[in-house]
Amino acid sequence: MQITISGHHVDITQAIRNYVTSKLSKLERHYEQITSTSVILTVEKLRQKVEATVYVSGGELFAVAEHPDMYTAIDALSDKLDRQIIKYKEKQRGH
Repeated sequence: MQITISGHHVDITQAIRNYVTSKLSKLERHYEQITSTSVILTVEKLRQKVEATVYVSGGELFAVAEHPDMYTAIDALSDKLDRQIIKYKEKQRGH
């Protein structure tokens, strides 16, 4: 899985890059057909916002998470995407 990380008004440090990569690489445990992932980290005053688009075979999944702490926002985003991927996989299995 290819992960693209970009930032608006924030410098992407190696620690943040490693944290995002480790969190989103866990998504492959539930669904192997993920082609790529695009992550955008944004800082707006006291709000840290993380957006991600996961491209899977036959569609794409999108999630947004906001929190005053960047790492907590990344955790919330990872949980949202995890639930979406499980739901998407179940729909594919049902068809």
